[in-house]
Amino acid sequence: MKNALLTGATGSIGKSIAYKLGSEGYDLTLVSRSINNLERLKSELSKKYNNITIHCFDCDVSSFKKVESLFKKILLKKLKISILINCAGRSGGGLFNNIMIEDWIDVINTNLNSVFYVTKCALNNNLIPKGGRIINISSTGGKQGVIYGCPYSASKHGVVGFTKSLGLELARSGSGITVNSVCPGFVESDMAVSVREHYSKIWNTDLSETKKRVENRIPIGRYITPEEVAGMVSYLASPIADGITAQAINVCGGLGNY
Repeated sequence: MKNALLTGATGSIGKSIAYKLGSEGYDLTLVSRSINNLERLKSELSKKYNNITIHCFDCDVSSFKKVESLFKKILLKKLKISILINCAGRSGGGLFNNIMIEDWIDVINTNLNSVFYVTKCALNNNLIPKGGRIINISSTGGKQGVIYGCPYSASKHGVVGFTKSLGLELARSGSGITVNSVCPGFVESDMAVSVREHYSKIWNTDLSETKKRVENRIPIGRYITPEEVAGMVSYLASPIADGITAQAINVCGGLGNY
């Protein structure tokens, strides 16, 4: 059984994960806030991989009530989930004194609470079978502080802690379900563009100079691609990764070696 539920499916990393798993024959249940974007992605995937089944659900996973409603629909359709990938997320930060309470709450709800909500509903409804996988997309910013990124870094630290705690619990349960985080560094994505715009304003630099400054921090000298992140997700989803759980694994070009 190869069935994946993917939140944040229409973002840069989410799309790459969908394409990677689709190429490996996974049936896909795709979740995002925009049904139009989901339908476009479904159309693209269906043309490329005509041997898989794709279901789309629009849902704001930062709301527990909406996540509960999502899973009622999933149960009605009798969909299976062998792999849950929590990929929904957003950037967020700025000078600490300028951070709005509303922004802090939305970042925490989107990046951290959503992981709890979706995972809780999946496990409580017994939708992840023995030997299943839970893969959470965190960040190297979930292991060290990100300057001008307090909300983002706090939320991603939470995802890493959640992953390690639940991974240990399920390891003792005999379920065979593994729980891991993938921690990208700087990824060339839609989010990266907005982050560069953000830093350009703080640093008073143009976008090209900002990009150079970021790349100079990365030992391999370039941004990671979404496809490289998807490759790690694919590995953790595979049978060969049965012995890996409660881990937070970097895909960062050497940016973090922790």
